[in-house]
Amino acid sequence: MKIISWNVNGIRAVQDKGFAETLASLDADCLLLQETKAQDDQVLKALDHVDGYRIFCNSAERKGYSGVALLTRQAPIRVMYDLGIAEHDQEGRVLVAEYERFFLLNVYVPNSGDGLARLDYRQSWDSDFLKYMQTLQGQKPLIACGDFNVAHQAIDIARPKANYNKSAGYTQTEIDGFSRFVEVGLIDSYRHKHPDTVAYSWWSYRAGARAKNIGWRIDYVLTSQPLLEQIHNAFILPDIMGSDHCPVGIEITLPDT
Repeated sequence: MKIISWNVNGIRAVQDKGFAETLASLDADCLLLQETKAQDDQVLKALDHVDGYRIFCNSAERKGYSGVALLTRQAPIRVMYDLGIAEHDQEGRVLVAEYERFFLLNVYVPNSGDGLARLDYRQSWDSDFLKYMQTLQGQKPLIACGDFNVAHQAIDIARPKANYNKSAGYTQTEIDGFSRFVEVGLIDSYRHKHPDTVAYSWWSYRAGARAKNIGWRIDYVLTSQPLLEQIHNAFILPDIMGSDHCPVGIEITLPDT
């Protein structure tokens, strides 16, 4: 089973950048999209050419902002939306599909913003999101994918010293929040498989950052410990264009799913 996560930075924008061809080449069983920047009906219209997938989406109340979507070849048992906390549930950031053997979670974690204006909110989000993931893990194994908006370690960011505690996505508060996800048994699949590999999943549009590979690894696939031995590949696809992020994913063997 191939599971791929991609922040597309606008589902309608990416349609004009070869999305149909990219979708075919990815050949994912589940494709989780973040930052769709559209309402549910607009997401479905943008994807109406897609065959072979069931499509689910969760959009923000604010138009043109945030949003996540799931394309899945296999019908889930059920699909759940949001965290169940009013403070967090206005921005369309969480979608969970339940399958027989696992939960598949799609998340677009809030950015702490310019001047770290939302850092306090981000800390609250991380705490509540952790509790939510623990609740899911208490029922069956979890695969949590998405844009977590944090570079967890120095290896995950091209310029750690220049950004530490100055830039959204690389403050100690955000790093600690992500560390707590790992501490409850969620494994960073890419780092587990590639402990010393420098690879990024997001590059600023400024100053030719992508061409120079001055990037950040902020997109992850986290998996519960019991699934670890079933993962036989974890990858980042920097050559896939269309967004300032690139797809990340895993291949996993899940019998009877």
